[in-house]
Amino acid sequence: MRPGDPLSEVLDLVDVRGVISGGSAVSGAWVSPELDMSGALKFMAVVRGGMRVHAAGLSGPVELTAGDVAVLNHRDRVVLESITPRGLPRRVIDEVDVDDDVVALFGSAQDADDIMVGGHVDLNPAGHALLAPVLPPVAHVRASAPAATGVRRILDRLFEELLAERVGSSFAIRQYGQLFVLELLRAYMHQTDLPPGWLRVSIDEQLRPTLALMHGEPARRPSVDELARAASMSRTSFAERFRAVAGMPPVAYMSRWRMLHAQRALRDSDIGVGALASHLGYASESAFSTAFKREIGESPLRFRQRQRRAIAGRHSSGGGSA
Repeated sequence: MRPGDPLSEVLDLVDVRGVISGGSAVSGAWVSPELDMSGALKFMAVVRGGMRVHAAGLSGPVELTAGDVAVLNHRDRVVLESITPRGLPRRVIDEVDVDDDVVALFGSAQDADDIMVGGHVDLNPAGHALLAPVLPPVAHVRASAPAATGVRRILDRLFEELLAERVGSSFAIRQYGQLFVLELLRAYMHQTDLPPGWLRVSIDEQLRPTLALMHGEPARRPSVDELARAASMSRTSFAERFRAVAGMPPVAYMSRWRMLHAQRALRDSDIGVGALASHLGYASESAFSTAFKREIGESPLRFRQRQRRAIAGRHSSGGGSA
């Protein structure tokens, strides 16, 4: 990882993964059944043609054309339809599961009017808490935006893999799904006025030196004066700017950052709670447990047990999180 790359550091901690999970290749006038996407962050990318996205809570449909992507933020009652004159009768299409026969579907329908690829953004609970609040109900990333060239490039390579059926295609599709989400975030951040939060602070050039101090050693607690000096700002100006960009004071941000490390360690390793408390700079296991419960809502041990049960449940069912 490039030193001082706050976005990469956060994405690593919240385990962001892009999972390609469906698609359609159809011609003529069509409409989907009503879809419930309230349980996850879903994305839909148009490879060819276009479609309209209707979702509960929107003032009107979002129209996507080739290269456009929509990220649906926990939406229910979603309906997709072709961009054709509204008076034409529309046939109902079904979703297609990538794990079944989406490659064969695309391979046999390369000349279809409308080709779409869909999937979801897989995150751990901390990631959902960070990402969902800063995204609108439907985030529309337009292919025409200067920052979206990477989205189109990855989308083309992804579709090429879906069609080629080459050795290693499944692995390549997973990797392109990962890069696709990164390019989506990059494009979205540069075409939109972001609300205060971790996405906005992670791309703020003036605050980058302070994030390097905050992220570098979770056990270290640099003072606000030290952070202000790193940003070449006065203490007051720094505190005001950081709060306006991050949506919280610097001390609260550092506490949140330590808790992200704690959640990942409790979920993915066998480190003891006392050792973890020391690693994160807490004076005692009790002080860490109190801070963790205040921030997360349950004790470290209960959090670990619940996460392990959830992981075991997903593995036993043969699937990932949606």
